[in-house]
Amino acid sequence: MKTEKEIIGVDLGGTNMRAGLVKNGEIIDLANGLVPKVEDPQIVIDILMDTIRKVMTPQVEGIGIGVPGLVESQTGVVYDIQNIPSWKEVPLKAILTEEFQVPVFVHNDASCFASGERYFGEGQHYDDFVGLITGTGCGSGIIKNGHLMQDQNCGAGEFGMIPYLHHNYEYYCSGQFFRREYNISGQKLAALAMEKDQKALEIFEEYGKHLAKVIMAILFSVDPKAIIIGGSVAHSYEYYQKAMHDEIKTFPYQFVLKKLVIKPSRMKEIAILGAAALYFNALNENTQVSELNY
Repeated sequence: MKTEKEIIGVDLGGTNMRAGLVKNGEIIDLANGLVPKVEDPQIVIDILMDTIRKVMTPQVEGIGIGVPGLVESQTGVVYDIQNIPSWKEVPLKAILTEEFQVPVFVHNDASCFASGERYFGEGQHYDDFVGLITGTGCGSGIIKNGHLMQDQNCGAGEFGMIPYLHHNYEYYCSGQFFRREYNISGQKLAALAMEKDQKALEIFEEYGKHLAKVIMAILFSVDPKAIIIGGSVAHSYEYYQKAMHDEIKTFPYQFVLKKLVIKPSRMKEIAILGAAALYFNALNENTQVSELNY
């Protein structure tokens, strides 16, 4: 999506935060900050605002923020961010709208990924898809009829939390699988697979079969036109692609598979672009941004 509008996208992680100034689908300025492990939630908020100020311009029309946790959709209150222990109930949207006097949108990181793909990536071709993140965890954002699915606490799409085998889908369908089952990082495993190491290739095949199972759960639950896979494990797509597709063929409704598209994300800096895309999602929801509460 090309637009002259300047939007700030913020990727708030457990150890780092990054704010990017986005214009015409590109990040034209970038600032970084550290997330301290402190008991006072205001300290993290102050660092966040300082990071945003570094890329703020008079032309900025909105701020989007992706967080790794639950968010009350209407109010933008953030709850229980696992890697930021001090944040138990933070009215993030209200704080930032008061500080910067522009519309602010807060959502979880998986939904930001789906929004980023919708407006800047592979999702531009589909009005109905699921953006599936496979990195340190396994979560997803859902686009229906061209819009990010509306829910109460930004929890729709948490397929990784569904029980599966001895744990849940996240255990088997994210980087956790490699570490916990084989005591190796996904990055190191990919390096071995690149060298045609047979054991590494077998592990990726096993992973692909597990990933197929969560994709089947998505098909039963949401029935999308496409599934776009992102996250760090998606960089190794070539090593588990065949095993994944072979397993998906066991899905009972074969006519669904004939229409289904599965592809890896090609987007760089999708976390920041996805957060910025929350602004455009609001516009698409027929919301007058100028009339939003700020």
